[in-house]
Amino acid sequence: QVNLVESGGGLVQAGGSLRLSCAASGSIFSINAMGWYRQAPGKQRELVATITRGGNRNYADAVKGRFTISRDNAKNTVYLQMNSLKPEDTGVYYCNANRPGYYQGSSYYTEYDYWGQGTQVTVSS
Repeated sequence: QVNLVESGGGLVQAGGSLRLSCAASGSIFSINAMGWYRQAPGKQRELVATITRGGNRNYADAVKGRFTISRDNAKNTVYLQMNSLKPEDTGVYYCNANRPGYYQGSSYYTEYDYWGQGTQVTVSS
């Protein structure tokens, strides 16, 4: 089991910055990629950015050049630095931790996604 606790959301004006943090606890050894997803009102949850344990990063096109994801494996924490924020960045931001599929003896366990409770980010125009 992995527990994720997010912090750092809030209200900011367009053009401003926010930094989100997500602290993971529990069976961290089982986790590879961690990342951030967001959900705007009336829309589906969408990928924002992910980072693997080895540091490979992936960004949604909408945030490239403005957001930076980073990870401190020693602290089991992932960060999302958000700059040049736009009103369309408004939404609930969820931290994600992905546990890859694995074999234990002859049994195979499929991959599993853990989610945080979400933190609200509101960007005013």
